Amino acid sequence: MQLTSIASIQGEGYYSPLADQAVLTRGVVIAHSRRGFFIQDPAGKPNALTSCGLFVLSRKHRPPIGSLCDVGGKVLDYLATEFDRPVTELKAVKVDVISAQGPAIEPITIGAELLQESPELLAQFLNSHEGMLAKIRAGARFIAPSNPFADYVVAPSDLSKQFVRSEHGGVLIDSELPDRWFPSFRVVDYEQASTVDVGASLGADMIGALNYRSQSWQLACNQAATIEAGPHISDTVTTLIGDDSSLTVMTLNTLNLDVKVESKDKVLDPRRDIDDDVGEGRFLRLARAIVRQGRSPDVLALQEIQDNDGAEISDVVDASDTYKLLINQVLQLGGPRYAWLDIPPQAGADGGQPGGNIRNAYLYNPERVSLVDNSLQRLANNHDAFEGSRKPLTATFRLRANANAQLTVINVHLASKRHQRGMFAPELPGHDPKLHTRIDQARFIRDLLDQLEELGRDYFVTGDFNDNEFSAPIRTLLGKSSVNLVDYLPPSERYDYNHRGKLQVLMHGIVSEKQKQEGRAHYEILHGNELFGVTPGDGGGKASDHAYTMARLSYQ
Repeated sequence: MQLTSIASIQGEGYYSPLADQAVLTRGVVIAHSRRGFFIQDPAGKPNALTSCGLFVLSRKHRPPIGSLCDVGGKVLDYLATEFDRPVTELKAVKVDVISAQGPAIEPITIGAELLQESPELLAQFLNSHEGMLAKIRAGARFIAPSNPFADYVVAPSDLSKQFVRSEHGGVLIDSELPDRWFPSFRVVDYEQASTVDVGASLGADMIGALNYRSQSWQLACNQAATIEAGPHISDTVTTLIGDDSSLTVMTLNTLNLDVKVESKDKVLDPRRDIDDDVGEGRFLRLARAIVRQGRSPDVLALQEIQDNDGAEISDVVDASDTYKLLINQVLQLGGPRYAWLDIPPQAGADGGQPGGNIRNAYLYNPERVSLVDNSLQRLANNHDAFEGSRKPLTATFRLRANANAQLTVINVHLASKRHQRGMFAPELPGHDPKLHTRIDQARFIRDLLDQLEELGRDYFVTGDFNDNEFSAPIRTLLGKSSVNLVDYLPPSERYDYNHRGKLQVLMHGIVSEKQKQEGRAHYEILHGNELFGVTPGDGGGKASDHAYTMARLSYQ
Protein backbone atom coordinates (compact mmCIF):
# COMPACT_ATOMS: atom_id res chain seq x y z
CA MET A 1 0.00 0.00 0.00
CA GLN A 2 1.31 3.46 -0.88
CA LEU A 3 2.24 5.79 2.00
CA THR A 4 -0.27 8.57 2.75
CA SER A 5 0.91 11.69 4.57
CA ILE A 6 -0.52 12.49 8.00
CA ALA A 7 -1.56 15.93 6.70
CA SER A 8 -3.67 14.23 4.01
CA ILE A 9 -5.35 12.10 6.65
CA GLN A 10 -6.09 15.11 8.89
CA GLY A 11 -7.37 17.34 6.07
CA GLU A 12 -8.25 20.99 6.55
CA GLY A 13 -11.43 20.72 8.58
CA TYR A 14 -12.74 18.93 11.63
CA TYR A 15 -13.43 15.71 9.72
CA SER A 16 -10.89 13.61 7.82
CA PRO A 17 -11.35 13.43 4.02
CA LEU A 18 -10.19 9.79 4.30
CA ALA A 19 -12.60 8.70 7.04
CA ASP A 20 -13.47 4.97 6.92
CA GLN A 21 -10.65 4.30 4.45
CA ALA A 22 -7.65 2.02 4.98
CA VAL A 23 -4.31 3.86 4.80
CA LEU A 24 -0.62 3.40 5.50
CA THR A 25 1.27 6.32 6.98
CA ARG A 26 4.67 7.04 8.52
CA GLY A 27 5.65 9.07 11.54
CA VAL A 28 7.81 9.42 14.65
CA VAL A 29 6.23 8.20 17.88
CA ILE A 30 6.03 11.28 20.12
CA ALA A 31 3.88 10.09 23.06
CA HIS A 32 1.87 7.21 24.48
CA SER A 33 -1.65 7.46 25.91
CA ARG A 34 -3.89 5.00 27.73
CA ARG A 35 -5.57 4.05 24.45
CA GLY A 36 -2.68 4.12 21.99
CA PHE A 37 0.10 6.42 20.83
CA PHE A 38 0.76 9.58 18.80
CA ILE A 39 2.89 9.93 15.68
CA GLN A 40 4.11 13.03 13.86
CA ASP A 41 5.43 13.46 10.33
CA PRO A 42 9.02 14.71 10.76
CA ALA A 43 8.93 16.33 7.31
CA GLY A 44 5.48 17.83 7.73
CA LYS A 45 4.93 21.57 7.92
CA PRO A 46 1.63 22.51 9.57
CA ASN A 47 -0.25 25.46 8.15
CA ALA A 48 -3.20 27.39 9.55
CA LEU A 49 -5.55 24.48 8.85
CA THR A 50 -3.72 21.15 8.71
CA SER A 51 -1.92 19.14 11.39
CA CYS A 52 1.05 16.83 10.92
CA GLY A 53 0.25 14.76 14.03
CA LEU A 54 -2.11 11.82 14.48
CA PHE A 55 -3.43 9.60 17.24
CA VAL A 56 -3.14 5.86 16.66
CA LEU A 57 -5.77 3.80 18.43
CA SER A 58 -3.96 0.65 19.51
CA ARG A 59 -3.98 -1.12 22.86
CA LYS A 60 -1.77 -3.89 21.49
CA HIS A 61 1.11 -1.91 20.00
CA ARG A 62 3.30 0.56 21.95
CA PRO A 63 6.36 1.30 19.81
CA PRO A 64 9.10 3.20 21.68
CA ILE A 65 8.86 6.97 21.87
CA GLY A 66 11.24 8.44 19.32
CA SER A 67 11.03 5.50 16.91
CA LEU A 68 10.04 5.94 13.25
CA CYS A 69 7.11 3.70 12.34
CA ASP A 70 4.86 2.71 9.48
CA VAL A 71 1.28 2.36 10.69
CA GLY A 72 -1.54 0.82 8.70
CA GLY A 73 -5.19 0.84 9.62
CA LYS A 74 -8.60 2.45 9.21
CA VAL A 75 -9.19 6.19 9.57
CA LEU A 76 -11.87 7.13 12.10
CA ASP A 77 -13.45 10.40 13.19
CA TYR A 78 -14.11 9.70 16.85
CA LEU A 79 -16.97 11.68 18.40
CA ALA A 80 -17.35 11.42 22.17
CA THR A 81 -20.76 13.10 22.22
CA GLU A 82 -23.21 14.25 19.59
CA PHE A 83 -22.17 17.92 19.42
CA ASP A 84 -18.52 17.58 20.34
CA ARG A 85 -15.49 18.17 18.18
CA PRO A 86 -14.39 14.99 16.35
CA VAL A 87 -10.88 13.60 16.77
CA THR A 88 -9.23 11.94 13.77
CA GLU A 89 -7.74 8.58 14.71
CA LEU A 90 -6.06 5.71 12.92
CA LYS A 91 -7.27 2.34 14.20
CA ALA A 92 -4.08 0.33 13.80
CA VAL A 93 -3.96 -3.17 12.37
CA LYS A 94 -0.24 -3.11 11.55
CA VAL A 95 2.70 -1.29 13.15
CA ASP A 96 6.26 -1.68 11.82
CA VAL A 97 9.25 0.01 13.45
CA ILE A 98 11.44 1.34 10.62
CA SER A 99 14.09 2.86 12.86
CA ALA A 100 14.59 2.75 16.63
CA GLN A 101 15.54 6.42 16.54
CA GLY A 102 13.70 8.63 14.09
CA PRO A 103 14.31 12.31 13.28
CA ALA A 104 14.04 14.73 16.18
CA ILE A 105 10.73 16.57 16.57
CA GLU A 106 10.74 20.14 17.89
CA PRO A 107 7.70 20.87 20.08
CA ILE A 108 5.51 23.90 19.61
CA THR A 109 5.12 26.12 22.68
CA ILE A 110 1.75 26.67 24.34
CA GLY A 111 2.29 30.05 26.00
CA ALA A 112 0.55 33.17 27.21
CA GLU A 113 0.56 34.84 23.79
CA LEU A 114 -1.75 32.11 22.51
CA LEU A 115 -4.31 32.92 25.22
CA GLN A 116 -4.61 36.48 23.94
CA GLU A 117 -6.00 35.28 20.61
CA SER A 118 -9.70 35.38 19.85
CA PRO A 119 -11.58 32.14 20.56
CA GLU A 120 -11.85 31.54 16.82
CA LEU A 121 -8.10 31.91 16.17
CA LEU A 122 -7.26 29.88 19.27
CA ALA A 123 -9.53 27.03 18.12
CA GLN A 124 -7.97 27.19 14.64
CA PHE A 125 -4.44 27.03 16.02
CA LEU A 126 -5.14 24.08 18.30
CA ASN A 127 -7.04 22.25 15.58
CA SER A 128 -4.14 22.68 13.14
CA HIS A 129 -1.72 21.16 15.67
CA GLU A 130 -3.84 18.19 16.73
CA GLY A 131 -1.67 15.24 17.75
CA MET A 132 1.61 17.17 17.44
CA LEU A 133 4.37 17.54 20.01
CA ALA A 134 3.85 20.56 22.28
CA LYS A 135 5.45 22.13 25.32
CA ILE A 136 4.33 24.07 28.39
CA ARG A 137 7.21 26.11 29.82
CA ALA A 138 8.56 25.80 33.34
CA GLY A 139 7.24 28.40 35.75
CA ALA A 140 3.59 27.93 34.80
CA ARG A 141 1.30 28.14 37.85
CA PHE A 142 -1.20 25.39 38.65
CA ILE A 143 -4.65 26.97 38.68
CA ALA A 144 -6.68 23.78 39.20
CA PRO A 145 -5.92 21.08 41.77
CA SER A 146 -4.98 17.56 40.69
CA ASN A 147 -7.88 15.18 40.10
CA PRO A 148 -8.20 11.37 40.15
CA PHE A 149 -7.42 11.22 36.41
CA ALA A 150 -4.04 13.03 36.61
CA ASP A 151 -5.30 16.08 34.71
CA TYR A 152 -3.62 19.41 35.44
CA VAL A 153 -4.40 22.98 34.35
CA VAL A 154 -1.82 25.77 34.43
CA ALA A 155 -1.47 29.46 33.68
CA PRO A 156 1.75 30.50 31.89
CA SER A 157 4.15 32.46 34.06
CA ASP A 158 3.88 35.51 31.79
CA LEU A 159 0.08 35.56 31.87
CA SER A 160 -1.33 39.05 31.50
CA LYS A 161 -1.89 41.08 34.67
CA GLN A 162 -5.48 41.71 33.57
CA PHE A 163 -6.70 38.52 35.25
CA VAL A 164 -8.04 38.63 38.82
CA ARG A 165 -6.03 36.19 40.94
CA SER A 166 -6.86 34.54 44.24
CA GLU A 167 -4.36 34.87 47.07
CA HIS A 168 -3.00 31.42 46.20
CA GLY A 169 -2.49 32.23 42.51
CA GLY A 170 -5.70 30.84 41.06
CA VAL A 171 -7.41 32.66 38.20
CA LEU A 172 -10.95 33.96 38.58
CA ILE A 173 -13.39 33.61 35.72
CA ASP A 174 -13.52 36.41 33.17
CA SER A 175 -17.08 37.64 32.70
CA GLU A 176 -16.19 38.81 29.18
CA LEU A 177 -14.97 35.35 28.17
CA PRO A 178 -16.21 32.84 30.76
CA ASP A 179 -15.25 29.81 28.62
CA ARG A 180 -11.63 30.87 28.25
CA TRP A 181 -9.21 27.97 27.74
CA PHE A 182 -6.05 27.46 29.77
CA PRO A 183 -3.22 25.04 28.95
CA SER A 184 -3.60 21.58 30.41
CA PHE A 185 -1.75 18.30 30.52
CA ARG A 186 -2.38 14.71 31.59
CA VAL A 187 0.28 12.48 33.11
CA VAL A 188 -0.46 9.11 31.53
CA ASP A 189 1.10 6.96 34.28
CA TYR A 190 -0.65 7.50 37.62
CA GLU A 191 2.51 6.43 39.47
CA GLN A 192 4.28 9.46 37.98
CA ALA A 193 1.43 11.84 38.78
CA SER A 194 1.71 14.14 41.77
CA THR A 195 -0.93 15.50 44.12
CA VAL A 196 -0.97 19.24 43.46
CA ASP A 197 -2.77 22.17 45.08
CA VAL A 198 -3.64 25.44 43.40
CA GLY A 199 -0.66 27.80 43.50
CA ALA A 200 2.12 25.27 42.91
CA SER A 201 4.42 25.80 39.91
CA LEU A 202 6.04 23.72 37.18
CA GLY A 203 9.73 23.32 37.89
CA ALA A 204 10.54 22.02 34.40
CA ASP A 205 8.99 22.03 30.93
CA MET A 206 6.18 19.54 30.26
CA ILE A 207 6.25 18.01 26.79
CA GLY A 208 3.61 15.79 25.20
CA ALA A 209 1.21 15.30 22.31
CA LEU A 210 -1.58 17.87 21.92
CA ASN A 211 -4.72 15.83 22.46
CA TYR A 212 -8.43 16.69 22.46
CA ARG A 213 -10.57 14.97 25.09
CA SER A 214 -13.49 15.84 27.37
CA GLN A 215 -14.29 18.99 25.35
CA SER A 216 -10.83 20.48 25.83
CA TRP A 217 -7.22 20.32 24.69
CA GLN A 218 -4.40 18.94 26.81
CA LEU A 219 -0.93 17.45 26.42
CA ALA A 220 -0.56 13.69 26.85
CA CYS A 221 2.70 13.47 28.83
CA ASN A 222 4.83 10.44 29.60
CA GLN A 223 7.11 12.08 32.14
CA ALA A 224 6.49 13.11 35.72
CA ALA A 225 5.96 16.79 36.42
CA THR A 226 8.53 18.62 38.51
CA ILE A 227 6.50 20.47 41.14
CA GLU A 228 7.48 23.52 43.17
CA ALA A 229 5.10 24.02 46.10
CA GLY A 230 3.05 27.18 46.29
CA PRO A 231 1.71 29.18 49.23
CA HIS A 232 0.38 27.19 52.17
CA ILE A 233 -3.35 26.53 51.94
CA SER A 234 -5.65 25.76 54.84
CA ASP A 235 -9.41 25.39 55.05
CA THR A 236 -11.20 28.65 55.76
CA VAL A 237 -12.88 28.78 59.17
CA THR A 238 -15.91 31.03 59.51
CA THR A 239 -15.93 34.20 61.57
CA LEU A 240 -19.75 34.29 61.55
CA ILE A 241 -21.36 33.05 64.76
CA GLY A 242 -25.05 33.21 65.67
CA ASP A 243 -26.37 34.88 68.80
CA ASP A 244 -29.71 35.79 70.37
CA SER A 245 -30.58 38.08 67.46
CA SER A 246 -29.10 36.19 64.51
CA LEU A 247 -28.77 32.71 63.08
CA THR A 248 -26.18 31.17 60.78
CA VAL A 249 -26.80 29.17 57.62
CA MET A 250 -24.11 26.96 56.07
CA THR A 251 -24.61 25.65 52.52
CA LEU A 252 -23.04 22.38 51.36
CA ASN A 253 -23.31 20.57 48.04
CA THR A 254 -22.79 16.99 49.26
CA LEU A 255 -21.93 15.53 45.84
CA ASN A 256 -24.44 12.66 45.56
CA LEU A 257 -24.10 11.59 49.18
CA ASP A 258 -25.53 8.20 50.21
CA VAL A 259 -24.79 5.34 52.61
CA LYS A 260 -24.91 2.45 50.12
CA VAL A 261 -22.22 0.66 48.16
CA GLU A 262 -24.33 -0.02 45.09
CA SER A 263 -24.69 -3.48 43.53
CA LYS A 264 -23.44 -3.55 39.95
CA ASP A 265 -26.52 -5.42 38.75
CA LYS A 266 -28.83 -2.71 40.13
CA VAL A 267 -27.31 0.43 38.60
CA LEU A 268 -27.52 1.90 35.13
CA ASP A 269 -23.77 2.24 34.60
CA PRO A 270 -21.55 0.12 36.91
CA ARG A 271 -18.44 2.10 35.90
CA ARG A 272 -19.89 5.42 37.04
CA ASP A 273 -22.66 4.63 39.51
CA ILE A 274 -20.94 2.57 42.21
CA ASP A 275 -19.21 4.33 45.09
CA ASP A 276 -18.54 3.98 48.80
CA ASP A 277 -19.14 7.34 50.43
CA VAL A 278 -18.85 5.82 53.91
CA GLY A 279 -15.65 3.87 53.29
CA GLU A 280 -14.02 6.80 51.49
CA GLY A 281 -14.65 9.02 54.51
CA ARG A 282 -16.91 11.54 52.82
CA PHE A 283 -19.39 11.62 55.71
CA LEU A 284 -16.53 12.28 58.13
CA ARG A 285 -15.11 15.03 55.90
CA LEU A 286 -18.50 16.73 55.69
CA ALA A 287 -18.90 16.49 59.46
CA ARG A 288 -15.48 18.07 59.94
CA ALA A 289 -16.45 20.90 57.63
CA ILE A 290 -19.65 21.48 59.61
CA VAL A 291 -18.01 21.42 63.04
CA ARG A 292 -14.61 22.94 62.27
CA GLN A 293 -15.04 25.22 59.25
CA GLY A 294 -18.66 26.18 59.94
CA ARG A 295 -18.35 26.05 63.75
CA SER A 296 -21.62 24.14 64.05
CA PRO A 297 -24.03 26.53 62.33
CA ASP A 298 -27.71 26.79 63.22
CA VAL A 299 -29.02 25.63 59.84
CA LEU A 300 -27.43 23.52 57.10
CA ALA A 301 -28.79 23.82 53.56
CA LEU A 302 -27.79 20.63 51.71
CA GLN A 303 -27.88 19.76 48.03
CA GLU A 304 -27.36 16.43 46.25
CA ILE A 305 -28.57 14.17 49.04
CA GLN A 306 -29.34 10.72 47.60
CA ASP A 307 -31.76 8.09 48.80
CA ASN A 308 -30.84 5.15 51.03
CA ASP A 309 -29.79 2.81 48.21
CA GLY A 310 -27.83 5.44 46.26
CA ALA A 311 -27.74 5.01 42.49
CA GLU A 312 -29.52 1.66 42.49
CA ILE A 313 -32.57 1.72 40.24
CA SER A 314 -35.47 1.12 42.61
CA ASP A 315 -38.59 2.68 44.10
CA VAL A 316 -36.67 3.80 47.21
CA VAL A 317 -36.77 7.57 47.78
CA ASP A 318 -36.28 7.68 51.57
CA ALA A 319 -32.94 9.25 52.55
CA SER A 320 -33.21 8.94 56.35
CA ASP A 321 -30.13 6.71 56.67
CA THR A 322 -28.00 9.35 54.94
CA TYR A 323 -29.13 12.08 57.35
CA LYS A 324 -28.73 9.88 60.44
CA LEU A 325 -25.17 8.91 59.60
CA LEU A 326 -24.15 12.51 58.89
CA ILE A 327 -25.78 13.66 62.14
CA ASN A 328 -23.97 10.95 64.10
CA GLN A 329 -20.63 11.88 62.55
CA VAL A 330 -21.18 15.50 63.62
CA LEU A 331 -21.99 14.34 67.15
CA GLN A 332 -18.79 12.30 67.35
CA LEU A 333 -16.80 15.43 66.51
CA GLY A 334 -18.43 17.41 69.29
CA GLY A 335 -21.14 19.14 67.27
CA PRO A 336 -24.83 19.45 68.15
CA ARG A 337 -27.45 16.81 67.50
CA TYR A 338 -29.06 18.18 64.36
CA ALA A 339 -32.62 17.41 63.27
CA TRP A 340 -33.31 16.85 59.57
CA LEU A 341 -35.96 18.11 57.15
CA ASP A 342 -36.74 16.49 53.82
CA ILE A 343 -39.60 16.09 51.33
CA PRO A 344 -38.56 13.27 48.98
CA PRO A 345 -39.06 13.50 45.21
CA GLN A 346 -40.96 10.95 43.23
CA ALA A 347 -38.71 8.16 42.01
CA GLY A 348 -36.76 9.24 38.93
CA ALA A 349 -38.51 12.60 38.67
CA ASP A 350 -35.85 15.16 39.63
CA GLY A 351 -32.85 14.36 37.46
CA GLY A 352 -29.31 13.86 38.68
CA GLN A 353 -27.57 10.50 38.81
CA PRO A 354 -30.03 7.78 37.70
CA GLY A 355 -31.53 6.00 40.71
CA GLY A 356 -30.14 8.51 43.22
CA ASN A 357 -33.25 10.70 43.53
CA ILE A 358 -31.15 13.67 44.69
CA ARG A 359 -32.87 16.43 46.56
CA ASN A 360 -32.35 19.55 48.66
CA ALA A 361 -32.66 19.17 52.43
CA TYR A 362 -31.99 20.85 55.78
CA LEU A 363 -30.35 20.01 59.06
CA TYR A 364 -30.97 22.38 61.96
CA ASN A 365 -29.93 22.69 65.59
CA PRO A 366 -33.15 22.39 67.63
CA GLU A 367 -31.45 23.91 70.67
CA ARG A 368 -30.99 27.16 68.74
CA VAL A 369 -33.85 27.30 66.24
CA SER A 370 -37.23 25.75 65.62
CA LEU A 371 -39.23 25.15 62.47
CA VAL A 372 -42.30 27.32 62.04
CA ASP A 373 -45.34 25.06 61.70
CA ASN A 374 -46.31 24.10 58.15
CA SER A 375 -43.48 26.14 56.65
CA LEU A 376 -41.57 23.24 55.07
CA GLN A 377 -42.58 23.12 51.40
CA ARG A 378 -41.28 21.52 48.24
CA LEU A 379 -41.93 24.16 45.60
CA ALA A 380 -42.68 24.07 41.87
CA ASN A 381 -43.83 20.44 41.80
CA ASN A 382 -45.90 21.07 38.68
CA HIS A 383 -43.96 23.95 37.15
CA ASP A 384 -42.67 23.34 33.60
CA ALA A 385 -39.26 24.87 34.30
CA PHE A 386 -38.63 22.36 37.09
CA GLU A 387 -39.71 19.26 35.21
CA GLY A 388 -36.93 16.70 35.59
CA SER A 389 -35.03 19.11 37.84
CA ARG A 390 -34.45 19.50 41.57
CA LYS A 391 -37.26 21.34 43.33
CA PRO A 392 -36.57 24.23 45.73
CA LEU A 393 -37.15 23.40 49.39
CA THR A 394 -38.25 26.23 51.63
CA ALA A 395 -38.54 26.40 55.40
CA THR A 396 -39.03 29.19 57.93
CA PHE A 397 -36.90 29.04 61.07
CA ARG A 398 -37.50 30.86 64.37
CA LEU A 399 -34.82 31.67 66.94
CA ARG A 400 -35.66 30.07 70.29
CA ALA A 401 -34.20 33.11 72.06
CA ASN A 402 -36.57 35.43 70.16
CA ALA A 403 -39.91 34.01 69.04
CA ASN A 404 -40.56 37.00 66.78
CA ALA A 405 -37.32 36.49 64.86
CA GLN A 406 -38.07 34.44 61.74
CA LEU A 407 -36.18 33.74 58.53
CA THR A 408 -37.45 31.99 55.40
CA VAL A 409 -34.71 29.97 53.74
CA ILE A 410 -35.12 28.82 50.13
CA ASN A 411 -32.71 26.03 49.17
CA VAL A 412 -32.26 25.68 45.40
CA HIS A 413 -30.38 23.56 42.90
CA LEU A 414 -31.03 24.96 39.44
CA ALA A 415 -30.75 23.10 36.13
CA SER A 416 -27.30 21.77 35.33
CA LYS A 417 -24.80 22.99 32.72
CA ARG A 418 -23.76 19.42 32.04
CA HIS A 419 -25.12 19.48 28.49
CA GLN A 420 -23.43 22.78 27.55
CA ARG A 421 -21.35 22.55 24.39
CA GLY A 422 -17.63 23.11 24.74
CA MET A 423 -15.93 26.20 23.35
CA PHE A 424 -14.31 24.04 20.65
CA ALA A 425 -17.54 22.49 19.36
CA PRO A 426 -17.81 22.82 15.55
CA GLU A 427 -21.31 24.31 15.80
CA LEU A 428 -22.66 26.74 18.39
CA PRO A 429 -19.58 26.61 20.68
CA GLY A 430 -20.52 27.32 24.27
CA HIS A 431 -24.25 26.87 23.65
CA ASP A 432 -26.08 26.11 26.90
CA PRO A 433 -29.44 24.42 26.22
CA LYS A 434 -30.49 24.81 29.86
CA LEU A 435 -29.89 28.56 30.11
CA HIS A 436 -33.49 29.52 29.44
CA THR A 437 -34.64 26.83 31.85
CA ARG A 438 -32.56 28.40 34.62
CA ILE A 439 -33.93 31.83 33.72
CA ASP A 440 -37.48 30.49 34.04
CA GLN A 441 -36.59 28.82 37.35
CA ALA A 442 -35.12 32.10 38.59
CA ARG A 443 -38.27 33.94 37.54
CA PHE A 444 -40.38 31.52 39.60
CA ILE A 445 -38.22 32.17 42.68
CA ARG A 446 -38.33 35.93 42.04
CA ASP A 447 -42.14 35.83 42.17
CA LEU A 448 -41.94 34.08 45.52
CA LEU A 449 -39.57 36.73 46.88
CA ASP A 450 -41.96 39.46 45.80
CA GLN A 451 -44.65 37.78 47.89
CA LEU A 452 -42.37 37.54 50.93
CA GLU A 453 -41.41 41.20 50.61
CA GLU A 454 -45.07 42.22 50.49
CA LEU A 455 -45.52 40.36 53.80
CA GLY A 456 -42.46 42.06 55.30
CA ARG A 457 -40.57 38.76 55.66
CA ASP A 458 -36.81 38.31 55.81
CA TYR A 459 -35.47 35.68 53.44
CA PHE A 460 -32.29 33.97 52.34
CA VAL A 461 -31.99 32.13 49.01
CA THR A 462 -29.06 29.73 48.92
CA GLY A 463 -27.88 26.56 47.21
CA ASP A 464 -26.25 25.59 43.93
CA PHE A 465 -27.44 27.97 41.20
CA ASN A 466 -25.25 26.46 38.46
CA ASP A 467 -24.51 29.94 37.14
CA ASN A 468 -22.27 32.92 37.80
CA GLU A 469 -23.07 36.19 39.55
CA PHE A 470 -23.05 38.07 36.23
CA SER A 471 -25.40 35.64 34.47
CA ALA A 472 -28.93 36.24 33.21
CA PRO A 473 -30.50 33.75 35.68
CA ILE A 474 -28.96 35.50 38.69
CA ARG A 475 -29.91 38.96 37.37
CA THR A 476 -33.45 37.68 36.85
CA LEU A 477 -33.63 36.29 40.37
CA LEU A 478 -32.38 39.52 41.94
CA GLY A 479 -34.96 41.69 40.21
CA LYS A 480 -35.05 45.26 41.56
CA SER A 481 -35.22 44.60 45.30
CA SER A 482 -32.80 41.76 46.11
CA VAL A 483 -29.02 41.68 46.34
CA ASN A 484 -26.42 38.96 46.03
CA LEU A 485 -24.12 38.91 49.06
CA VAL A 486 -21.35 37.54 46.82
CA ASP A 487 -21.14 40.98 45.17
CA TYR A 488 -20.01 42.49 48.49
CA LEU A 489 -16.99 40.20 48.81
CA PRO A 490 -13.57 41.33 47.48
CA PRO A 491 -13.25 40.27 43.80
CA SER A 492 -10.40 37.90 44.65
CA GLU A 493 -12.68 36.03 47.08
CA ARG A 494 -15.62 35.44 44.74
CA TYR A 495 -15.28 31.76 44.02
CA ASP A 496 -16.55 28.45 45.36
CA TYR A 497 -15.93 26.20 42.35
CA ASN A 498 -12.99 25.41 40.07
CA HIS A 499 -13.84 24.45 36.51
CA ARG A 500 -10.70 23.66 34.50
CA GLY A 501 -8.73 26.36 36.24
CA LYS A 502 -11.44 29.02 36.27
CA LEU A 503 -12.41 29.92 39.83
CA GLN A 504 -16.04 31.00 39.92
CA VAL A 505 -19.19 31.37 41.98
CA LEU A 506 -22.05 28.89 41.56
CA MET A 507 -23.42 29.18 45.12
CA HIS A 508 -24.96 32.52 45.97
CA GLY A 509 -26.60 34.22 48.93
CA ILE A 510 -29.67 36.28 48.04
CA VAL A 511 -31.36 38.61 50.53
CA SER A 512 -33.56 41.68 50.28
CA GLU A 513 -31.88 44.99 49.71
CA LYS A 514 -33.43 46.12 52.99
CA GLN A 515 -31.71 43.34 54.94
CA LYS A 516 -28.35 44.31 53.49
CA GLN A 517 -28.79 48.06 53.89
CA GLU A 518 -29.68 47.58 57.56
CA GLY A 519 -26.48 45.59 58.11
CA ARG A 520 -28.34 42.39 58.93
CA ALA A 521 -26.78 40.06 56.33
CA HIS A 522 -23.16 38.88 56.30
CA TYR A 523 -21.56 36.28 54.04
CA GLU A 524 -18.38 34.23 53.69
CA ILE A 525 -17.08 31.53 51.35
CA LEU A 526 -15.21 28.79 53.19
CA HIS A 527 -12.50 27.89 50.71
CA GLY A 528 -10.80 24.52 50.58
CA ASN A 529 -12.31 21.90 48.29
CA GLU A 530 -11.70 23.93 45.14
CA LEU A 531 -8.00 24.42 45.98
CA PHE A 532 -6.76 21.09 47.32
CA GLY A 533 -5.67 18.32 44.98
CA VAL A 534 -6.58 14.64 45.26
CA THR A 535 -4.25 11.73 44.57
CA PRO A 536 -4.32 10.77 40.86
CA GLY A 537 -5.46 7.20 40.29
CA ASP A 538 -7.16 7.08 43.70
CA GLY A 539 -10.87 6.27 43.59
CA GLY A 540 -11.49 8.37 46.69
CA GLY A 541 -12.32 12.03 46.39
CA LYS A 542 -13.35 15.13 48.26
CA ALA A 543 -16.41 15.63 50.39
CA SER A 544 -17.66 18.11 47.79
CA ASP A 545 -16.56 19.69 44.53
CA HIS A 546 -17.64 23.09 45.89
CA ALA A 547 -16.44 25.30 48.69
CA TYR A 548 -18.99 25.80 51.45
CA THR A 549 -20.69 29.09 52.19
CA MET A 550 -21.76 30.71 55.44
CA ALA A 551 -24.23 33.49 56.15
CA ARG A 552 -25.28 35.24 59.35
CA LEU A 553 -28.76 36.74 59.17
CA SER A 554 -29.83 39.12 61.92
CA TYR A 555 -33.29 40.29 62.85
CA GLN A 556 -34.75 43.75 63.18
